[in-house]
Amino acid sequence: MAALLQKLLGPQTALAASSRVVGRREASLGIDAGVAVRVRFAPSPTGFLHLGGLRTALYNYIFAKKYQGSFILRLEDTDQTRLVPGAAENIEDMLEWAGIPPDESPRRGGPAGPYQQSQRLALYAQATEALLRSGAAYPCFCSPQRLELLKKEALRSYQTPRYDNRCRNLSQAQVAQKLATDPKPAIRFRLEEEAPGFQDLVYGWNQHEVASVEGDPVIMKSDGFPTYHLACVVDDHHMGISHVLRGSEWLVSTSKHLLLYQALGWQPPRFAHLPLVLNKDGHKLSKRQGDIFLEHFMAAGFLPDALLDIITNCGSGFAENQMGRTLPELITQFDLSRITCHSALLDLEKLPEFNRLHLRRLVSSDAQRRQLVRKLQALVEETFGSQLRDRAVLDPAYLERIILLRQGHVCRLQDLVSPLYSYLWTRPTVGREQLGAISEKVDKIAERVLGLLERSGASFTQDMLNRELKKLSESLEGTKHSEVMRLLRVALSGQPDPQWLR
Repeated sequence: MAALLQKLLGPQTALAASSRVVGRREASLGIDAGVAVRVRFAPSPTGFLHLGGLRTALYNYIFAKKYQGSFILRLEDTDQTRLVPGAAENIEDMLEWAGIPPDESPRRGGPAGPYQQSQRLALYAQATEALLRSGAAYPCFCSPQRLELLKKEALRSYQTPRYDNRCRNLSQAQVAQKLATDPKPAIRFRLEEEAPGFQDLVYGWNQHEVASVEGDPVIMKSDGFPTYHLACVVDDHHMGISHVLRGSEWLVSTSKHLLLYQALGWQPPRFAHLPLVLNKDGHKLSKRQGDIFLEHFMAAGFLPDALLDIITNCGSGFAENQMGRTLPELITQFDLSRITCHSALLDLEKLPEFNRLHLRRLVSSDAQRRQLVRKLQALVEETFGSQLRDRAVLDPAYLERIILLRQGHVCRLQDLVSPLYSYLWTRPTVGREQLGAISEKVDKIAERVLGLLERSGASFTQDMLNRELKKLSESLEGTKHSEVMRLLRVALSGQPDPQWLR
């Protein structure tokens, strides 16, 4: 586009026009000059970080970095009954492993902390009191049993369960009377009949008349903890969040949140709802499978860059999809206005190929290759341990040679310590019967090969060795060269004679 403008308008005019195009795009994204871009990833520590969460975090991270903004990790841990031990630490650990660490977080701190909702209860209480004073909220004394009966009755009638707003119109005297016996009621927010519409940066104009389809929502539970609806609004306001990039499942709740912003007299952020990530067959990623959690991929030896590459490659937000993009390239190429409403179909069967590309890129860098050598050294030690008769296989020069020789052939560094490559580290044990099945002249072949290798001062290049082995085969009457090579392969690698060589 810039080239076309330059051709039509001349260099100076084209530059000015290009700047206006960029300026309009940024204005359409709600990015104002002098106003800091602040985005947040706000998972609930009710489980470990998985690919869907990583994608949401990544889009927030690259949006922040593209506009020199801040990426914030906030843990929404107000549902104390569902917390998983270690999940909070895992989420931050995995973001750091993936190379997208937050600028502010529970671990790193920051100017808008604390970054765990369970430590921000006073802020939610203040907001709730303000809503109660203005009449935008009211106490609810309905028992859990009554609410459960309402739900069952609605389901029995094939209707969507909703609260009937029974406590909305209690008089002050009735409220005072009930408070005498129930001093800690839940607090509900009054939904207005006309919810404000909004321009979503992905889905366009949206308006959801929430009051017509659901009852007044609880914003503060009787235990003093807020629900998601109040907590996210209060935190986004006090943390100065400029843009909320979150999953499309929250799209229908946004009108409800805008009503809360309106009742509290606060300016809302801009919203961009991200389409879902689905399996290649169109079904939701299943956490029950256990293999969509980042820890699984880390333990299996997949590279963070490969994961970031594949989850952006399967979706939208870029001019074109291409394999092998690094994080800096993702940041440069990302365009929020290019995100479509279509779900992203993730084909994890392609992940090894993505990993192969990124592993090869690391091998091509001297500094990264040295790191790979150290990792491979640790893998060999861990996998073979006391089986290592010759410690020379741990020599960095030998390890580097192996990595260089097999780049492009292996998808993961771990592949080099699989049984297929065990001969690189330990001496294979091959039975005579196995070798005899290949050639009856196994003794003669072994004698000739050893003689060839033991010649005084013999030093072979690959081509020279191939020629000498060819001559050796020709000197053995009735023996094919392929038989000699098959026998040597089995003897040196310990691997079964593959069918295609027979």
